[in-house]
Amino acid sequence: MKREAASAFEGVCSIDPTARSKIWPEHHDHSQFATPADHFVERDRVQFAGTHLIIDLWGAKRLDDLQLMERVLRECVIKCGATLLHLHLHHFTPNGGISGVTVLAESHISVHTWPERGFAAFDIFMCGNTRPEEAIPILKRAFSPENMNVTEKLRGLQGNDPCDGKRSDSPSQGGGVGGMRKL
Repeated sequence: MKREAASAFEGVCSIDPTARSKIWPEHHDHSQFATPADHFVERDRVQFAGTHLIIDLWGAKRLDDLQLMERVLRECVIKCGATLLHLHLHHFTPNGGISGVTVLAESHISVHTWPERGFAAFDIFMCGNTRPEEAIPILKRAFSPENMNVTEKLRGLQGNDPCDGKRSDSPSQGGGVGGMRKL
């Protein structure tokens, strides 16, 4: 970056824009050395990019406990067989809600909590050889929800899959663990 362009950032940001390689990841073309891995999933002869779980907890407890949230997210990553790249949590005041994300080599887990309502929204998307469903009992044990709704969407499907890649594990919606239901 030319010095003239860099001077536009002075006083706005403490990061030296001429030192980009120190703060941003570098991307290299390794195609000449090896064939890139394909992290699509194949299950029951269906190929897709990954499993996306949308999990709502109602009547949940300890949704304002930042240390617990970090431990729970780390446990989910390990149990699901994923690779943690970065974890960031933000604690809001005065209500104590938490928003955060774990950035994974296989995608992400995000969370937003409303402790004043006993509600938490988790979003878990993983590709490759992972088991995102392993996070469900961890969340249930940690936050003791009165009700838990789980919706699964298979991402990256091509064409028309008879199941449409959707599952509902909500007893109130007539689904069951492993049951396919079009929402």
